[in-house]
Amino acid sequence: MKGWYELHSNDKGQFSFVLKASNGEIILRSEQYQRKASALRGIASVRKNSPLEGRFARKVAKDGRTYFNLRAGNNQVIGTSQMYKSEESRDNGIASVMSNGPTENAKTPA
Repeated sequence: MKGWYELHSNDKGQFSFVLKASNGEIILRSEQYQRKASALRGIASVRKNSPLEGRFARKVAKDGRTYFNLRAGNNQVIGTSQMYKSEESRDNGIASVMSNGPTENAKTPA
């Protein structure tokens, strides 16, 4: 089974999504969106941009842990990874997003 997207809303009526790998692990988180339609466009952007190696910005946090951002063609961040202890783990996370990102599988609230 491929990964999937989960769309969530919070108590303020904002929406966000996560991309999960086939094992259920969250591999990418979005920002908060004011409207559900905007979050759905964010998912569409991840589907489009995730197969493209050049869309990933590899980062190092102040504490030395690594992470990455997935960027759209206009350079806007559309998703951020978890923190990783090593560059190798981060790069495996990128590979997972590249593999699972194009999926059409989604779980959304009513």
